Amino acid sequence: MSWTIDFISEEQLHRHVANTIQTYGKALCSYDLQEFNKSIIDPIKLLFDKSIYGASWKEIIDNEIFRQRDKSVNNTIGYFHQNIFRYIPKCDVPRQGWDVIFTDAHKIQITDEDTVSRVFVEMKNKHNTMNSASSAKTYMKMQDQLLSDDDCACYLVEAIAKRSQDIKWIASVDGKRVQHRRIRRVSMDRFYSLVTGEEDAFYQICLALPRVIKDVLDEKGAIKTPHDTVYEELKETAHRTGMEDQDLAMAVSLYLLGFPSYNGFNRYK
Repeated sequence: MSWTIDFISEEQLHRHVANTIQTYGKALCSYDLQEFNKSIIDPIKLLFDKSIYGASWKEIIDNEIFRQRDKSVNNTIGYFHQNIFRYIPKCDVPRQGWDVIFTDAHKIQITDEDTVSRVFVEMKNKHNTMNSASSAKTYMKMQDQLLSDDDCACYLVEAIAKRSQDIKWIASVDGKRVQHRRIRRVSMDRFYSLVTGEEDAFYQICLALPRVIKDVLDEKGAIKTPHDTVYEELKETAHRTGMEDQDLAMAVSLYLLGFPSYNGFNRYK
């Protein structure tokens, strides 16, 4: 199948996909009890989840491991979305400060009436990943950039926006609604269009990805499925409680992850 994308080569996308898979790291490591409880789980939530969803102890533990892995994978996907712009002309991915900087001395059309030479980008995976405090902080960062550079614009680029859009970002800062024509919320497809000059550039990448990912995985060989020991370790803890009711013993073994020094539970140490 011939390569039809003009703004990034097949070899470059292949390399970027390989680097992205490499960053999965922790998500592909086995989970033991220590790793499972690294951020201290909420045993009572897991108990409610098990009871309400009618799951087994193993299912509920496996689901929690999946949730923890998925959280780290989100950072990996952020790496993919940001660092692909290293390979796209006129884009820079700095080590710190901004996620992407797009520069064009021939001017960048921001609106029908407005052009600039630079666009500074903060990138988010989803439209709802910022709370009000981080949203205000990001907006103020963009305001500061505009004050120091009158030939730029600042974009909040969302990989998964509610819709395809390029609009003024109306934010709340110190309880006040603020907006500026050069501070914008832009969906990923519109940002790709801006930097490549091709309206369906993001679509092209999405269509190429399945084959490129498969090629990379075929080249690397089968990825080893991690073997997690959390369930077996919890069963051993449950056994050591000496309780005849195995369901209650498993609940106690989970409680001991969150409440090991609490009154009553400390007897099991």
